[in-house]
Amino acid sequence: MLYPGVGIRSGGFTAGSGAVWASAHTASGPVCARPAAAPVLAPRPHPAHVPLAPAQERMWHAARLGRSADWNVARAMRLRGASVDLAALRAALELLVARHDPLRTRYPVTACGPAQQVAAPEEVDLEVAECAISEAELVPAIAALAGRPFDLTDDLPIRARLFVLGPDDVVLVLVVHHISVDGRSMGPLIGDLVTAYLACLAGTCPQWAPLPISYLDYTLWKHEQLGEFTDEWSRATHQLRYWANTLAGRPALLDLPAREQPVTPVEPGTGALLPISFGAATHAGLLRLAHDRRASLFMVLQAAFALTVGAFARSADVTVATAVSGRDHRLLDHLVGNFSDDVLMRIRLDRAGDVEELLDQVRRVALAAYAHPDTPNPRLKRCLLQDAALPLFQATLILQRAQAPRAGSESPPVPGLSIAEVPTGVVRAKHDLEFGLVDHYDQLGAPVGVDGSFIYPIARFDEPTAQRFLARFRAVVGLLADGYRGPLTALLAASGPVSLGAARRATRMLV
Repeated sequence: MLYPGVGIRSGGFTAGSGAVWASAHTASGPVCARPAAAPVLAPRPHPAHVPLAPAQERMWHAARLGRSADWNVARAMRLRGASVDLAALRAALELLVARHDPLRTRYPVTACGPAQQVAAPEEVDLEVAECAISEAELVPAIAALAGRPFDLTDDLPIRARLFVLGPDDVVLVLVVHHISVDGRSMGPLIGDLVTAYLACLAGTCPQWAPLPISYLDYTLWKHEQLGEFTDEWSRATHQLRYWANTLAGRPALLDLPAREQPVTPVEPGTGALLPISFGAATHAGLLRLAHDRRASLFMVLQAAFALTVGAFARSADVTVATAVSGRDHRLLDHLVGNFSDDVLMRIRLDRAGDVEELLDQVRRVALAAYAHPDTPNPRLKRCLLQDAALPLFQATLILQRAQAPRAGSESPPVPGLSIAEVPTGVVRAKHDLEFGLVDHYDQLGAPVGVDGSFIYPIARFDEPTAQRFLARFRAVVGLLADGYRGPLTALLAASGPVSLGAARRATRMLV
């Protein structure tokens, strides 16, 4: 998400302003011209070579390094009832792929670098196999399908299967590579699929609103906004300079506790999941703290996360990350594609004396990160004095707001047909410490709680270690919600979870 007007000045350019000021010199001194017109997001001619969008580069390079399957996004829907029609489902999937360009895009290497090449709808042969299966076989079958890597240079980034459990009981599984979709793509994607299925059942064409632009239009617009890295005054160069300066001198790798290597080798991306939840009282306490410090709920949780990571790694200089949606234009709201990207937040715990100073630092760092969201990770790595094989970050926390239920959303689209999402059972850990959290509110906007999951790679941590990290994070969040505002030393020094009373006693001793 971009925050217009928020940024750091460097070389006469303010990040987030969306404009570059041209200047000329006369005998009387420099004269500033009007700002260059901002690029317009609209349909445009497509050149022979369309580069990757900035948000796609990290996934493309990860796939080249053999980690393609880590970025697979799997969804499974169970259809039950007399109206289940396999032929209509196959036809609906074909219509869906024809509507959304990213679902029929390949990403080959060309003389000009990696590119997006969109296949024409009539050239796409989408295989949708039917498999008769038992209930016991379903979860392993979904996991096997979701774990198969895509060859992004040759494969379409989507595959589908119809697992038939009975005459009126079918599970549709979609696996799409993250290079072609993000989290917010799943709403329009699933909605368009249901619309197409209902139209195919009725023997009609789906009544979709035309898409105002394509993902290629967005990509070209984004590159026009950013300019070239060879131009020292471009927005792309400014953002790269910001990150290179911000991350200079940080620890290249956090010293996280590691498990003994298991006898049987474990695939690096295999993860495990632990649930986490906070009740309404804790949620309300966190919001009070956020309000007092002119921050957001996310910033409070990110501060707690940085504290926990710092204690876990015994480091006062930690780099954590989050994802930004990248949909900073209304025409992107209902488009399928990958717009999200990671932004980093370097938190210096040794430069904050107490909780309020830490929150103020996190707020400043987060706003600056939001204003510099478009630097691809592979390019940034080449600018840092660290081994390129090391990750840019090891810990990430993402907070999303739960969607409010819509009136009538629970009614089946067709009488006698039920559609329900099925857990895929697939857990992939792309980083060492990953939180995915959701905040919930009632119909009047009152906080009712935060829940989500903690994902970790089982090749790196055993479950007791992961449980200790989760318990400490839960304890720090509880302390902040209960009103602790004292020195960070009391929170960092303890080897395990800290109670409010113990933290306050430690504060009195420190004073």
